Amino acid sequence: MSETHPETVTLVVRHQVRPHHAPRYETWLRRIITTASQCPGHLGVDVIRGWRPDVAQFTCVLRFTSLEQLQNWIRSEQRRQLVAEVVPLLCDGDQLEIAQGKDFWFVPEPVQTPPPRWKQSCITFLVILPLSLLMPLLWRPLFQLIPWLSNSLLSDALITLSIVLLVVYLFMPMATRAFAGWLRPHNR
Repeated sequence: MSETHPETVTLVVRHQVRPHHAPRYETWLRRIITTASQCPGHLGVDVIRGWRPDVAQFTCVLRFTSLEQLQNWIRSEQRRQLVAEVVPLLCDGDQLEIAQGKDFWFVPEPVQTPPPRWKQSCITFLVILPLSLLMPLLWRPLFQLIPWLSNSLLSDALITLSIVLLVVYLFMPMATRAFAGWLRPHNR
């Protein structure tokens, strides 16, 4: 709808969706958008998707012709039921912000600052050192059984590949979760 209204109000709804629940949230989002579009005074909705590690972020910008019609939507039983249904999928609940006027400018959530490099180096060292000592010992029986695998280049490649795969897919995610508090930039 291209027609502008002098009293246009904007509702900004921010949701942070728990890991692995984004598909269910998207299904719910389609339902609530359809329901909101049937409310008197509804002028349209925009959805902005963002991603952080382990969290999908959704910002929905809804426009209504008046504050009264917007508040009717916020207080409606339909919205209350739909929000109650989605709350278990959210990290921080249903976050609302109302702005007067036809234009609404907003700044997306700030991107999380990465941990200091020295902390990243410490965690990486703690993960890689034990693996670099252990993996040659674990591969040794196979190298003895199959002599052509013990070729220096081939054995080094197999050991390195094993370390890289274990670091990337298993041990670094575990170490990052275990040391999450210490890795935050504000903890020196």
